[in-house]
Amino acid sequence: MKKDFVVLVNKQGRRIGVAEKLEAHRQALLHRAFSIFLFNEKGEMLLQRRAKDKYHFAGLWSNACCSHPRPGEKTSLAADRRLKEELGIECLLKKEGQFTYKATDEVSGLTEHEFDFIFIGKYSEEIPFNKKDQLLLLVFYVLRCFIYSDFAFSDSSVT
Repeated sequence: MKKDFVVLVNKQGRRIGVAEKLEAHRQALLHRAFSIFLFNEKGEMLLQRRAKDKYHFAGLWSNACCSHPRPGEKTSLAADRRLKEELGIECLLKKEGQFTYKATDEVSGLTEHEFDFIFIGKYSEEIPFNKKDQLLLLVFYVLRCFIYSDFAFSDSSVT
């Protein structure tokens, strides 16, 4: 199996090295990442449920797509690549900012500690994601008011 690597960064987001992805998550090393939020023409946000056998944060609901740029890869190009790989779609993505995110998965013991770039896109067609790749279990759009109500804060099923 080919190992994936992530770009390690300091608190300002500047590259300080690289690490094998799984090791970065074991040691909670701060690394570059991105999160994609997709909205349809009704303003509904796309959510996806991670596969139950995913190596961390399995079975949890999340935004459309999250991942890491490879060493030497522009974050915007990595976002385009992963959106196509995970959901089978392409759309214009706009970088809207960044934040630092840290969360530990109590089941796997792995920690996401990310300097995370936010990308926003609009997509209203059917999502032809590959159910065989085992990355995602389910994909659907929800109203923003639903996200900010019972669903998002009633339990720990959202990442």
